[in-house]
Amino acid sequence: MRSLQRPGRSPVLAPEGMASTSHPLSTQAAVNVLQNGGNAMDAALAACAVQAVVEPESTGIGGDCFCLYSQGGSDQVIALNGSGRAPEGLSAEWLLAQGVDEIPQQSPHAVTVPTAVDAWVQLNHDYGSWPLGDLLQPAINYARNGFPIGSRVAMDFAASSELIRGDVDASALYLRDGKNYKMGDRFANPNLAKALEEIAKNGRDGFYKGWVVEDILGKLKSVGGVHTQADFDSAIANYVTPIKTNFRGYDIWECPPNGQGVIALLLLNIMSGVDKFGDHPISLDRMHYEIEACRLAYRDRSLYLADPDFSDVPIDDLLSPEHATAIRAQIDPDKALVDLPEITLPRHKSTVYISVVDKDRNACSLINTVFHNFGTGYVAPKSGIVLQNRGQGFVVKPGHPNCIEPSKRPLHTIIPGMATKNGKTVMPFGVMGGEYQAFGHMQFLTRLLDYGMDIQEAQDAPRFMPDPFSDVVEVEEPISDEIRDALRGLGHNIQPAAKPIGGSQAIFIDWKTGLLTAGSDPRKDGCAIGY
Repeated sequence: MRSLQRPGRSPVLAPEGMASTSHPLSTQAAVNVLQNGGNAMDAALAACAVQAVVEPESTGIGGDCFCLYSQGGSDQVIALNGSGRAPEGLSAEWLLAQGVDEIPQQSPHAVTVPTAVDAWVQLNHDYGSWPLGDLLQPAINYARNGFPIGSRVAMDFAASSELIRGDVDASALYLRDGKNYKMGDRFANPNLAKALEEIAKNGRDGFYKGWVVEDILGKLKSVGGVHTQADFDSAIANYVTPIKTNFRGYDIWECPPNGQGVIALLLLNIMSGVDKFGDHPISLDRMHYEIEACRLAYRDRSLYLADPDFSDVPIDDLLSPEHATAIRAQIDPDKALVDLPEITLPRHKSTVYISVVDKDRNACSLINTVFHNFGTGYVAPKSGIVLQNRGQGFVVKPGHPNCIEPSKRPLHTIIPGMATKNGKTVMPFGVMGGEYQAFGHMQFLTRLLDYGMDIQEAQDAPRFMPDPFSDVVEVEEPISDEIRDALRGLGHNIQPAAKPIGGSQAIFIDWKTGLLTAGSDPRKDGCAIGY
């Protein structure tokens, strides 16, 4: 329990139902559904739709969706992959012929076919109890009539000014008199309200048929995209078999590749054999080991993670105890690795989060994203839809497992999580923040289960993150100069974090008391609310 004399948040406790999201309007929408008889899936979808309006830089109906769900508190976890595929007309060979060897953010080739709406429709049909049209009404209201910009959203808007200015339709929508919207300003997107109404009336066809998809395809064609109606017709979310590892007596579940959940599990396996080095995770030795473990695990991510329909991802090998032991042995306790050692596995040849638990203990762990803030920065003008940039998860390198190919899914960073124990679901959880997410799952769970922090403290604690693409290690402000200098002494390139690292939400189910306990990350505008 935190000292109540210091700034911070207390965990939220409630007996019946609970929702935790990164925006208060989203959380409130979810709780309203729960209190009026809807289940966890209903509440999560209502919340997700609201977030697609009130956090347009982070998520939207032009993005992707992953979900883990358990019914009645069982440990039978269901997984849905709602990530988009490259258009059929796009390949590495075609890009290289155009002189493109790396896909930039503001490019039509970064737009994989949005699959979030198909995921929502399937989840609603299979596990919801309310009509999807009813669940979309709060989002439609905020899109049409406006909502106040929160502090984190305002920060994200300001950080994306250059990207927004790169598209005339984005500028018309997200700038006012040429300037960013600020905290407290009222913002509305009436065209997005119309698109959501179309989905409310016609379900999947409201997005993938008719004027909405015509608007999206027209925008993509105008900037050089090769997407077709056939690509959108084939945008289908798939149920997949979740993967897991055991950590401190809990089974931790993730979606399988093309998402990076396997790397979160690998990190847990590595850290399961690493000393705590005291009673707090912000210590020199502990931080050193976590940094090195991250660098080594993300090396494996870069080498192996891909769409399993196109490449054999060695999940069993990655999650084997022997592989975790081998990686731990590669960490030098006294200095940072200058060059990462050779891999121990055979080489291949070739971001919003929502947590909901209802009165029946159905548990939903759902994440929906446009990847980078404002995705590509392209907006379809008639529907007000932001188009994501997930195609940047590909590499343009023929023979690489994650090379872009027609109808292929890219490496994906978004990963919902679920914890079970003794045959029961005990915690839906998730971490936002792009590349940070796999590392963030490990940090949250180890702080909760190794250091005894409560569910809010485990999210409040200072964070750090090695950049997977350079030697930079970003650290948040509360980490002392003393520790920063000591890490530099071990050879780490320590730099101040450019912005808060990630975001997170989680709800813990106590089966003995019947109570729910939740936390919500202070790095975002959101909150947990129960009843």
